[in-house]
Amino acid sequence: MRVGLGIDTHRFADGRPLILGGVEIPHERGLAGHSDADVLAHAITDAILGAADMGDIGQHFPDTDARFKDADSVALLREVVALVRAEGWKVEHVDATVMMERPKLAPHREAIASRLREAVGASVSVKATTGEGMGFVGREEGVAALAIATLV
Repeated sequence: MRVGLGIDTHRFADGRPLILGGVEIPHERGLAGHSDADVLAHAITDAILGAADMGDIGQHFPDTDARFKDADSVALLREVVALVRAEGWKVEHVDATVMMERPKLAPHREAIASRLREAVGASVSVKATTGEGMGFVGREEGVAALAIATLV
């Protein structure tokens, strides 16, 4: 058994949709990034790659490669799950936390967890917290996500 940790952050940006865990969340701003900037999918992807000792998301899907411009991050997550399976690993569980002031994640939590469960083929727990008005999360400048993946 192995455990991996993934952490990602993205700043808010006008004119983009807010995508978390492959689900579009109604909000006046989305997240800036080369792909769809799905901070939650990115953190989970890094957690899985880390547990398998296979690098990080930037090594596999560099932001300098035009093929990944506006890419669906859940599709990239599926690719990573297939890569780790090819190395003999199976994702057993993912536990993830999204850190943002608004919008509230609770109304979307089950849709997000369901989409992620389908992508990784395992149980996925999705939680949310705020920054209590502190730091870049608290000032609503961006969103952070942390994930732990267990592989067997």
